Amino acid sequence: MRIITLVENMEGLAGCGTEHGLSFYIETEAHRLLFDAGASELVMKNSAVLGVDLTAVDTAFLSHGHSDHGGGLPAFLAVNDRAKVYLLKSMFEGHYSLRADGPHYIGLPEALRQYNERLVCAGEKLDIDPELSVFSGIGYQHPMPPTNGHLMMDGADGLVRDDFAHEMCLVISQGEKRYLFSGCAHHGVLNVLERFAKLYGGMPDAVFGGFHLMRHGVPYGDADRNYAEQTAEALTQLPAQFYTCHCTGEEPYAWMKAVMGEQLHYLHCGESVTL
Repeated sequence: MRIITLVENMEGLAGCGTEHGLSFYIETEAHRLLFDAGASELVMKNSAVLGVDLTAVDTAFLSHGHSDHGGGLPAFLAVNDRAKVYLLKSMFEGHYSLRADGPHYIGLPEALRQYNERLVCAGEKLDIDPELSVFSGIGYQHPMPPTNGHLMMDGADGLVRDDFAHEMCLVISQGEKRYLFSGCAHHGVLNVLERFAKLYGGMPDAVFGGFHLMRHGVPYGDADRNYAEQTAEALTQLPAQFYTCHCTGEEPYAWMKAVMGEQLHYLHCGESVTL
């Protein structure tokens, strides 16, 4: 299996553009996959630079209802006439970021609705075929990232704290091995892994995705570092490799790397890994 980071925050291969967003292209034994599509049409430009033919993608997935993961989907669907996109209906609910000047909409682009016939709404667990499955229904047994505090969603009487029920993960099975893809792990990676263990009876061999530890324009505090290091310590007890990126942040990554060593890797834009 080969994974190429099409969109990410930091340059890894010269010529690839960067943005605050995430997209993976994945080749398996039976599929050509797109997991998330970044924030814009950059996914199209970078795929050309990297020699990835997005028209050959047969299946796509959206991890949650934020624009930095789904903003590029309309551009992808405009050139790819075959792929279905697996997602959750709740991803289309309004999602916002609270900033100094008020709430900013960070939900999915309205243009995505014109492709409704291409969208497949998954439930709490859906087995697509022997290789692919998706799941949601992630719990809250472990603390969630402190950086979730400014993220909101539409409620019955106005904006409420986002519960991230719109978060969905992809599992790819290759022989006896299972690989887990989680866009931002807004629930916290430990809660994601708890849900995985309940559904699949063990732990994945590798995990791909951000840990949502990044802060924008404000300094990190002791709570951020403690959360990152405690999470990292828990992950060292598991038999998995972790490939992170995007919303993890450089400083939190350094804290976690000091704990996890060669168990933790960073995937910059344009970089790839073969398993």
